[in-house]
Amino acid sequence: MKLAKDLLITLIVLFLTGINIVSAQNQSSDKPVFVLVHGAWHGGWCWQDVSKNLREKGYFVYTPTLSGLGEHKNTINENINLQTHITDIINLIEMEDLHNVILVGHSYAGAIIAGVADSIPNRLRKLVYLDAMIVHNGENALSVQTEETQNFMNGIIKKKQNVSPIPAEDFGVTDSVKAKWVNERLTPQPFNSFISKLILRHPLGNNIPLVYIACIKPALPVLEKISKEAQKKSLWTYYTLNTGHDAMITVPNELSGLLDKIIQ
Repeated sequence: MKLAKDLLITLIVLFLTGINIVSAQNQSSDKPVFVLVHGAWHGGWCWQDVSKNLREKGYFVYTPTLSGLGEHKNTINENINLQTHITDIINLIEMEDLHNVILVGHSYAGAIIAGVADSIPNRLRKLVYLDAMIVHNGENALSVQTEETQNFMNGIIKKKQNVSPIPAEDFGVTDSVKAKWVNERLTPQPFNSFISKLILRHPLGNNIPLVYIACIKPALPVLEKISKEAQKKSLWTYYTLNTGHDAMITVPNELSGLLDKIIQ
């Protein structure tokens, strides 16, 4: 009986070890891994359809939620800033031992992926700015906004108040069912994440290929201006989607197809 039991234990250990080896081999292969980073007020939940599509194509996909947001809304506090969110993504990539990462940042997350690339470029394959802010060294998420938006936000931030969500409809979500689903999940943004500066030690992108996807129907005025920076510069590969700002909600199939195309 003891021999049979020992044999069974050995077989189980070998089986579990085999699973771990296969998983590690898959993640360290040449096949890209997607890390999709949501923007302000959102959470990892917003990528549900896109992540499903990409996984069906055989990709590993990670959709982390940033500190203080989404399912972590109970942890929001005034110490959460841009660097906190950059560290969230660096920690995920390092703890999961990810390589060949296609790092996608939506909206506010443009500042985040720039900070990640500045720290761990060896793990990244491409940076994809999805209708995202292009924030340079010494700037913050607020400084790239219009003067009107800056004045409005400054009034809130001076009171150290977390910033209430902008309705999904303002982000181009015209379908009433989808808008309701999004609005039920949006949570306040930690105010310090908007005003803390991005500190880069290297040029923007840190020599990682840069891709910009502009959402142009309708385009948010501030992002229309920002996207032209990418469109005019040879460092960037530029694409458009005929949808509003929250493309992962409004056109998940088209976005998934474009992401798949980008890495071919």
